[in-house]
Amino acid sequence: MQRSNCLLTAVVMTAGLFVTTLCFGADGPADELQKKASWAPPSAAEVKSQLDDLLTARSADEAQKLKISLLWPEGQMDIDPSDVLERVAASLAVLEPDAAAIYELTQQPASAVKVPAFTILTDENVPVFIRGNLKLQIARWLTQHEHVDEALEMVADLKPADVVDPASLLFYQALGHHRLLEKEKCLKQVSLLLENESTIPRRYATIARLMEADIKPLKVDSLDEVARLMDDIRRRLDLGRAGKKVRDEEDAVIAKLQKMIEDMEQQQQQQQQQQQSSGSQGAPKPANAMQDSKAAELKGEGKSDNRAIGKKDGWGNLPPKERQEVLQQIGRDLPAHFRETIEEYFKRLAQDGVK
Repeated sequence: MQRSNCLLTAVVMTAGLFVTTLCFGADGPADELQKKASWAPPSAAEVKSQLDDLLTARSADEAQKLKISLLWPEGQMDIDPSDVLERVAASLAVLEPDAAAIYELTQQPASAVKVPAFTILTDENVPVFIRGNLKLQIARWLTQHEHVDEALEMVADLKPADVVDPASLLFYQALGHHRLLEKEKCLKQVSLLLENESTIPRRYATIARLMEADIKPLKVDSLDEVARLMDDIRRRLDLGRAGKKVRDEEDAVIAKLQKMIEDMEQQQQQQQQQQQSSGSQGAPKPANAMQDSKAAELKGEGKSDNRAIGKKDGWGNLPPKERQEVLQQIGRDLPAHFRETIEEYFKRLAQDGVK
């Protein structure tokens, strides 16, 4: 009896230890077991403190201090992070001539605008607080006006700790990688962004989830990828760009489409060969089959009709009927907008004279 009681006690204690470990972990509560985010957004008060330190380091005069204080009213520290970045950029514009030029630039439309080579953005002697936030301000402005390549280049090396709005940094980095079909880089930045999903703006979280779901299944050399490449070419041409990047993308699209057509032709040939093979096996042999050793008596004229087979590199300029047949084969099981995109691309090639 005593032995049974001891065994029961041991079982209860073991179960209790298991439950305690499950709920609290070996070193603390369950929330400590959860992976902590690798970054955290600073509060507006913390950002204002950094600005105050900068004012002291730059020996700002009273007029400058007054202008900056108007951007950060006392008792209004509950500010949206993206608005914090805007206020920091405006504050830096009070202190630095280059920062003033950058802030003024980002208040203008970005159509056909080339960002000057501002020294303040590359000078290692300038604090990261200044360089990082001005770069992010420019990148946000560029992305909002479809200048994705320049925006991504601007913030490529920035880390969340370098800026006052790390959520915007990660969001625009992910957006740029997504637009340029850089799948793995996009997914990495989305994952980092969503580490703090509960604190970032809802619009960022929603779009990040959409980007993740959209690009995750993307496969190299798929029609989906080709359609996106063509859309990117259209975006670049709409921005007035027709340089090497566009030509390389056009060549890539043509090569991928040509490979698809060749693959389909090969598949059709294999199917035909299989059908002929299966048909010949079941067909009766002719009664008077010609012997291999006997020369055949050929009575034809030995002439054949000339047929235009076209050039291998001219497949993009197929006659309308044949082009339509190719499009139907490529997009047979795909949404209509893919077929429309490819058709539009063929028309653009014909107009531009691309071979």
